Amino acid sequence: MKQLVMQDEFDTNGAPNASLWSYNIGTGNNGWGNNELQYYTDRPENIVVENGMLKITAIQELYMGAGYTSARILTKGKFEKKYGRFEARIKLPWGKGIWPAFWMLGANSDTVVWPQCGEIDVMEYLGNNPTTVFGTVHGPGYSGAESISKSYSLLNDRFDNDFHIFGIEWGENYINYYIDDVLYNQITPEDVPGEWVFNEPFYIILNMAVGGNLPGTPNSQTVFPQTMLVDYIRVYE
Repeated sequence: MKQLVMQDEFDTNGAPNASLWSYNIGTGNNGWGNNELQYYTDRPENIVVENGMLKITAIQELYMGAGYTSARILTKGKFEKKYGRFEARIKLPWGKGIWPAFWMLGANSDTVVWPQCGEIDVMEYLGNNPTTVFGTVHGPGYSGAESISKSYSLLNDRFDNDFHIFGIEWGENYINYYIDDVLYNQITPEDVPGEWVFNEPFYIILNMAVGGNLPGTPNSQTVFPQTMLVDYIRVYE
């Protein structure tokens, strides 16, 4: 897995590269299915490339009926790949109710109802627990609360203090999860109580949600704005 097949170094200021990324806009269905509180926009206040970084910023503001804004971008229809190493170098935000993620969905997600399309969460993080991230798969019979997941915690450090590299190496019968080149989990067909749906191309998503079922609502200690910084995203085969 040494040949680079996609990279975004986020070194051109302005909007994200339109040949690679599209935007999800709005609140989705039922807060994107998780009772989330943000309205996703394509405004530079919420998403911009500057100083060699992609910056996704959650803001507390009244906008289109929502109390928060943020952003969610995806490579659907522009970059979709089966198998390989997918990695991103990210500095995470923090605070109760902040929920950033680097994840992937099956390219057939429009024609097949989730979770049949498959979901690979390379990195999810809850801002009230800044020492821990987790990697997860969702599929038929093992989605939502029944997903297959494992967490990884830093010792004497926090993910909002510095950049870390979050990655998977994905092959026909395995998904290996890495943080800073530490292999902390492997998921195989034997580990899932249902159909293995990870033999199709997937596309990439970067987003930061606010609130929702998993992180809960921000509280009085949550400082806004909060920004997720992405130094690069790279895919190898």
